[in-house]
Amino acid sequence: MKKDKRNEGLGNTLKDRLNGDLVSKLASKKQTLQKQQEEVEERQRQERIEERRRKEKNKSFEELLAESNMDWKKFK
Repeated sequence: MKKDKRNEGLGNTLKDRLNGDLVSKLASKKQTLQKQQEEVEERQRQERIEERRRKEKNKSFEELLAESNMDWKKFK
């Protein structure tokens, strides 16, 4: 069986075959994308918290009374 002379001396993995500069650029891009994703998730979490706060603020007295755990008949 003949060996392919083009692949002699080259690594077996893609990382071994790629230029070191290109590998570092890809790693940097990965970190940037991960950071952007984390920022988006944090922004969405903050928006959900704010939306919950607004809903709680705008509840009517009837809704607040219905959600209360207290037995209001004891206070009549």
